[in-house]
Amino acid sequence: MKTHHVLTFALPFIVAALQSSTVLAQSTSGDEVTLAQRNLGGPRLGITYVPGTGELERELRQKQIGSTLSQFGWQFEYQVIPDGGGPSFVVQFVPLVAGVEYGTLIPSASLALGVRMPSGVEFGLGPNLLIGGNKGLNTSLVVAVGKSFNYGGVSIPLDFVYATSPDGNRISIIFGYAIRK
Repeated sequence: MKTHHVLTFALPFIVAALQSSTVLAQSTSGDEVTLAQRNLGGPRLGITYVPGTGELERELRQKQIGSTLSQFGWQFEYQVIPDGGGPSFVVQFVPLVAGVEYGTLIPSASLALGVRMPSGVEFGLGPNLLIGGNKGLNTSLVVAVGKSFNYGGVSIPLDFVYATSPDGNRISIIFGYAIRK
């Protein structure tokens, strides 16, 4: 998938976030905006599928690794929430390892900048590094869309992630939990 296709996919989400945050960020009274900060880091698990016949899929096949891989890791999340309500702004760093069921470790790391609406709907965009393969480091752009469910102070995020790269695309479902601190 080419970059302009990813932008076409992500554009409606970006426009929605900008519209809602622009309305909430404007103040006619000159009052300062007060922000709360939270850490919602925690364990993450998931599954990744590598479709097609790209270089990444060929490398996996050569190493006798299937195109469906488990994912295990941790999410480090920094969240800023306006005290007056509205969307929160999120920075997430997610290191993961894949392929343990094939007797190997394939490390990756993503940095996503995003927005989480009060309803828990969230989306983000950022770079990803996949370590390994013929090149050593493969880069991609990740687009994530999901929802965080809250139960008694425990946040349970469920995210669908699409990583696009000339070496091959990846589709992931990632979930986990975080206890509010």
